[in-house]
Amino acid sequence: MTGTPVRTLLLWCPDWPVLAAEIVDGVPATGAVAVLHANRVVACSASARAAGVRRGLRRREAQGRCPSLTVVEHDPGRDARAFEPVVATVEEVVAGVEVVRPGVCALAARGPARYLGGEEAAAERIVEQVAQSCAVESQIGIADGVFAAGLAARTGQVVPPGGTPGFLAGLPVEAIGRPALADLLRRLGVRTLGDFAALPAGDVLARFGFDGALAHRLAAGRDHRPLAVRQPPVDLTVAAHHDEPLDRVDAAAFAARVLAERLHDRLAGYGLACTRLGIEAVTAHGQELHRVWRHDGLLTAAAIADRVRWQLDGWLSGSTGRAGARPPRPTAGIIRLRLVPDGLLTRGGLQPGLWGEVGEERDRAHRALSRVQGILGPEAVVTAVLGGGRSPADQTRLVPWGDERLPTRPGPPPPPGVPADPPVGGSPVVPPVGGRSVVPPVGGPSAVPPMGGPSAVPPMGGPVPVGQGRGGAGKRRGSSVPPWPGRLPPPSPAVVLPAPLTATVHDAAGEPVLVSARLAVSAAPARLVVDGAGPTEIVGWAGPWPVDERWWAPAEARRRARFQVCLADGAALLLAVEAGRWLVEAIYD
Repeated sequence: MTGTPVRTLLLWCPDWPVLAAEIVDGVPATGAVAVLHANRVVACSASARAAGVRRGLRRREAQGRCPSLTVVEHDPGRDARAFEPVVATVEEVVAGVEVVRPGVCALAARGPARYLGGEEAAAERIVEQVAQSCAVESQIGIADGVFAAGLAARTGQVVPPGGTPGFLAGLPVEAIGRPALADLLRRLGVRTLGDFAALPAGDVLARFGFDGALAHRLAAGRDHRPLAVRQPPVDLTVAAHHDEPLDRVDAAAFAARVLAERLHDRLAGYGLACTRLGIEAVTAHGQELHRVWRHDGLLTAAAIADRVRWQLDGWLSGSTGRAGARPPRPTAGIIRLRLVPDGLLTRGGLQPGLWGEVGEERDRAHRALSRVQGILGPEAVVTAVLGGGRSPADQTRLVPWGDERLPTRPGPPPPPGVPADPPVGGSPVVPPVGGRSVVPPVGGPSAVPPMGGPSAVPPMGGPVPVGQGRGGAGKRRGSSVPPWPGRLPPPSPAVVLPAPLTATVHDAAGEPVLVSARLAVSAAPARLVVDGAGPTEIVGWAGPWPVDERWWAPAEARRRARFQVCLADGAALLLAVEAGRWLVEAIYD
């Protein structure tokens, strides 16, 4: 490699891990503070250094030298987050900043020196800007190359052009930043960077390897690594200002479509698409409104326009103050509308098929359903998402078309051999409690053995392991999802009633069937009356399966027992008894 190293301006914030702990966690940097990694000190405050704490000390030795030492664990993410405002402040003055590491950033000195009237003037301006905006002390060094500029920043020096080799020659070999190599050079009698740079390059490569050869070039001032300039993020937001406040939904919808097309075109220009959309509005009275919409997939121009229109419709058609209605509408029309894309992804095109387009049917269906949403609203088209829960009603969630398909509660994976959506083709059967009753396959009531007798009918959902006889699904090893003890085994009901129907259950003598706190059934269920209709004979039943939910919160506690029954007409129902009341929760095919 040949050529002259780039003239570099480097900003260094001393003891940055300590300052980051103060900025993020509130640890006072004026006290004795040490940041530790792998039980060794990696940074310490000035007060800790005055007490004898040094980098590389073990925790016990550092605390022995300074008993009042505050120990903070090293967190690279915290250091980077705290340093971002400093970098943004530097970019307000100059462009082309490279973040070397948290606490250190570099840039080419030629541009700022010409614009601000010299290298020293540029350094003073940047240090002053960082101190005023971020309240952070910093030092700047200027030299030929990033390595030499970093060493110059330790003392705040400006090395003249061409004077970098002479500046480095008098520094100790420890400044190279390689402790093992520095220790070996010391034992060989090489004590300064100038002595190391005077060695033949070929001999250094043969003796110390590639890393030693690279250190030899740095010691000689031949740092030819170009700056990896950070590109500031592109502002992809779009905004519109309106002289006349928008107080009608039709006018707001027109403005939303124009703004949505602008946002979509801007994202497409960078080959991007968004999965989340932030909608911000400001009214004429200064009221600020903000909402974030999520989408399961990439938002098209029409999808963006629809979501903006729905949100503006919700804002402008708000409540006038009636209790229990919508949130109150703004007190004035909207004068500023801003769209903020989030969840950006690279837009990837579909590979065309040999005969016809791939995914054409899916896109056509998506456009049709989105059109229905655009006419009737986002809640007009919904899809079901299966999740976790103990009852069939808890396991399903209706999600508007296009939104993220996330369950309300995490659910366990299906058992081995059972599909994710188990078929609903027969009556669910589980081992009876105490071996007293069984449920036959739907459509075969004649196969019911006598009550209390042994059952020859296996469970439709497969054998239930020990410990799951009352609906409790044992936690699978290695599974990170809740086991949901008390959950009914498959198959699932075909119809889950939105509002359970009231029912009464009687025994053969006509007395109501009761379930005690210890799950003792007063008598075998014989007849069922649903919502005041005529009685129907029960030919088979299984249960009870107890569910005691949120017992730690009395206001939300719920305790009930569930039964599966098969009726004489071939129907199969899921019953629940709660506080002495019988309810029909679901129906099986």
